Amino acid sequence: MRRTATSLLIVLLASAAMAEPNPLKTAYFGETHMHTALSLDAYIGGARLMPSDSLRFAKGEPVLINGRHKQLERPLDFVAVSDHVEYLGEMYSTIFPDAPGHEQDDLEELRTLESLKDKQDWFFKYVVSNNRGDNPSHPPFYMGPETTKSGWQIIVDAAEAHNDPGNFTAFVAFEWSAAPGGGNMHRNVIFRDEKAPDLPMSSYDSNKVEDLWAWLQEAADDGATPLAIPHNSNASKGLMFPEVDSFGDPITAEWAATRAQWEPLIEMMQIKGNSEVHRSFWTADEFANFENADSIQKNSDRWFSKRDFVREGLKLGLLNAQELGTNPFQLGFIGGTDNHNGLTSDVAENDFIGGHGPEDGSVDRRRTAGVGGWIDGKDLSIGSLAGVWAEENTRASIWDAMKRRETFATSGTRIKVRMFGGADLATPTDAVAMTEEGYAEGTPMGGTLTDLSEAPSFTVYAQKDPDGANLDRVQIIKGWVDAAGETHETIGDVVWSGDRTMNGTGKLPPVGNTVDLTTAKFTNDIGAPVLMGHWADPDFDPQERAFYYARVLEIPTPRWSTYDAVRAGLPLLPNVPAVIQERAWGSPIWYNPAN
Repeated sequence: MRRTATSLLIVLLASAAMAEPNPLKTAYFGETHMHTALSLDAYIGGARLMPSDSLRFAKGEPVLINGRHKQLERPLDFVAVSDHVEYLGEMYSTIFPDAPGHEQDDLEELRTLESLKDKQDWFFKYVVSNNRGDNPSHPPFYMGPETTKSGWQIIVDAAEAHNDPGNFTAFVAFEWSAAPGGGNMHRNVIFRDEKAPDLPMSSYDSNKVEDLWAWLQEAADDGATPLAIPHNSNASKGLMFPEVDSFGDPITAEWAATRAQWEPLIEMMQIKGNSEVHRSFWTADEFANFENADSIQKNSDRWFSKRDFVREGLKLGLLNAQELGTNPFQLGFIGGTDNHNGLTSDVAENDFIGGHGPEDGSVDRRRTAGVGGWIDGKDLSIGSLAGVWAEENTRASIWDAMKRRETFATSGTRIKVRMFGGADLATPTDAVAMTEEGYAEGTPMGGTLTDLSEAPSFTVYAQKDPDGANLDRVQIIKGWVDAAGETHETIGDVVWSGDRTMNGTGKLPPVGNTVDLTTAKFTNDIGAPVLMGHWADPDFDPQERAFYYARVLEIPTPRWSTYDAVRAGLPLLPNVPAVIQERAWGSPIWYNPAN
C-alpha cells in the first residue's frame, strides 16, 4: 500500500511532536476484537457502524446506536477492528448500492429483514449451517474476490485515517473465523504497519490453521509483519490446545515452532465468557467461578473439557516442550470484547446494552433468552480489555509489546499489573525501582528465565482502576511439569489489602463486601488502591519447566445483571452471581532448564 507525499509529511510531523519514548514503558489499554457492519453476523443484528465509526467511538466521540447515543467516558489508546473476512465481499455488495451484486434478491431480503426470527433463520441458512461444517464455502450471492478486496480496503483506509502516532493507534486487522465441527478456532490477524496483503485469507480459502500460518509466512515474505491471536478457547471443543493437528496427525516439533512463531498471545476473556479456568475442573481454585458461560455447552455439541481453558493449555505447552523441545502454547494474555455492534471496549458493567443487537439488546432478552447458537443472555460477560506495556503509543511499539508478550488482560476495568522474575530480585519499595531492577536484573511478563540454580523470585505491582474499585489481592499461579511427564499447579496469595492473615488451611479470608444489592452501589471502604509484593518459589526444581503468572482481584462489585435488575425494578436472577470480583491477568513468565 502506498502513501502520498502529503500523508508521509503528516506522519513525520506527528512523529516529531510525540513525547519521548518511556524506557520503563507505559500501560496502554485497547481493544483487539471488534466487529462492525462489515461482519455479516453484526449487520444482520442491526449493526450499522462502519470501521471508521468504531474507531471514532474508541477515540471518545459519540455514536448513535439503537436510537441512543453512546460515548466512552475514557478513550482507548489502541484498537484493532477485526471484522470477519468471511462474507466481507458479500457485505460490501450488501451495503453499497454501486457494488456488484447489490440488487440480488438474497441481499435485498437481508437488507429488509425485520423480525428476530426471520433474521435468525436467514443467518442459520447462510452462515451457521455452512461455516461450522468441515468444508465451508461462499454463498451463491458472492460476487468474487474483487468485492472482498473492496471491503478490505475500507478496513485498511479506516485504520490509516485514524492512526495518530503518539495519541491513538489504529491497527490494520481482520478475523479468520474457522469453526470446523462447531469448534471455535478463530484468530484475529493484526499487522504491525500499513503493509498488508491486498486480499486477506478467509476460512473459506482453508479452515485449517496450518494453512493460515502458511499464508502469514507468505505475507511476511512480501513485506508484511503479522501476528495472530486465537480467542474464545472455552468454545473450541478441545481444538485450541490439541494433541493432533488439523489433519489428525500428532503434533510435531515443527508444528509447535510454527504456532509459537505466529501466535504469541491468546484472548483470555471476551463477551462469551472467561477462558482462564472453569469451576468444574478447578475445584481448588476459590476464584474459578467467574463468568464461566456455562450455556455455551447448549450449542454445536460444545461440551467443556479441561483442555478448553488457558491454564490447562499452558501446562500442556510445558509437556509439549519437554517431549518435542518446543512449546507451542507459550502464550501471553490479551483481552477483547467480540462485540458485534461496533462499540469498541464498551465494558462498563453499569451500562451494558449487549453486543449482538436484538439478540441481547434488551433487559428481557438478556434475562430470558440469549444469542442464538451461542450463549444465554444471563451468561454474557461485558468483555475484557487488552493491556500492553510499551515505550510509546505507536503501531510499532504496541505491536512489539504484543509480540514479546509484555501484555495483560482485564475483565473490563483499567487495572494495571506488571510482574518481573529473576534470580534474586529485591522486595520492592516503589514501582519505579521495581521496574528498573526488573528490566536490569530479570525479565518482564512474557519472558523466559533459563538455567537457574536457585529459586526465582518475582516482584509484582498492581494499581486499581482510577475510577473503579479497590484491590483485594494479587496471586501468582504456578504450573509445572515433572520428570515423569505429570503436570501440576499451585495458587499463592502474594500480597493483599488490610490486616488479614492466613487461616489454618493456608487460605486468606475474604476481603469483605460493600455492595448494596437494592441500589447496585458499592464503596471503597475496603481494599487498597495499590498492591506491591515479592514472592520466591518455595518448591522450585531447576530441572522442571514451569510458568508463573499474576492474577489481580478487585473487591466485590455489582455485576451488569444486577444493574439491569435494579434499574428495571426486577428481582435478581436466580443462580446468577449478583456481585463479581473483576480481575486482571498478567502474561506468564516461563522457566526452562538448560537442557
